[in-house]
Amino acid sequence: MKIKRSGRLVDMSYYLMQHPHELVPLTYFSERYQSAKSSISEDLGIIKHTFEESGIGTLQTVAGAAGGVRYIPMVSKEEATKFITELCELFAKPERLLPGGYLYLTDILGNPRIVKQIGLLFASMFAKRKIDVVMTVATKGIPLAYAVAEYLQVPVVIVRRDSKVTEGSTVSINYVSGSSKRIQTMLLARRSLEVGSNVLIIDDFMKAGGTINGMISLLEEFDAKVAGIGVLVESEDIEERLVDEYYSLLQLSDVNIKDKAINVVEGNFIVQYNPIID
Repeated sequence: MKIKRSGRLVDMSYYLMQHPHELVPLTYFSERYQSAKSSISEDLGIIKHTFEESGIGTLQTVAGAAGGVRYIPMVSKEEATKFITELCELFAKPERLLPGGYLYLTDILGNPRIVKQIGLLFASMFAKRKIDVVMTVATKGIPLAYAVAEYLQVPVVIVRRDSKVTEGSTVSINYVSGSSKRIQTMLLARRSLEVGSNVLIIDDFMKAGGTINGMISLLEEFDAKVAGIGVLVESEDIEERLVDEYYSLLQLSDVNIKDKAINVVEGNFIVQYNPIID
């Protein structure tokens, strides 16, 4: 049954937002709503304008017989700044400090709303890059990786410290931990990553970057390329950083156990973020 334009616009918008980065042929919408492609094109123009005006993304049109339209999620710089400021305040709560100077992050990484917003920020930052898969190391980075992957519509691969019989044969490497300088091992199932893949690395916390550097070395075994690196929190007090190009939402500048004070500031994300929509 044919739907009125108002209903069509709502349904199309909902469909596109549920299928980010997926190329949808105009024929699909034309048949779905029993409408001419010219009418569908006009509708998509309205949706594109509304998305951009609202700061929630844009529509990318691909010409040709195999073309269509693709929704690219994007958050405005103002909204990103506001969220990161709130995240700083959340991280700085004194009760987050655990014995030994460790920080309690489970409440943050277990909060679907926060994790989803973090995923949107990183997906927005890397929206223009060719990404085939999101990679993280077990275990705390897993929720973040899945949140980013959902917006980019790509699979997730998980690097582990020990092998699991359910994953088959693995590729393993030894790497040097950036903070403790200890030799550690990480591995990845052979079937989980195709040769030559473009990989986005996501991690929850980075000190010197030894773990991320290890993942980069592991990717070399698959002839894969690093498409980008996103980190939730980085530590500021590091003499030698093993990773050069990365984007962090927060920077942990100081932890005072005696006064139970946690000083957290914005990372380099906002400075580098440029959500210009083509």
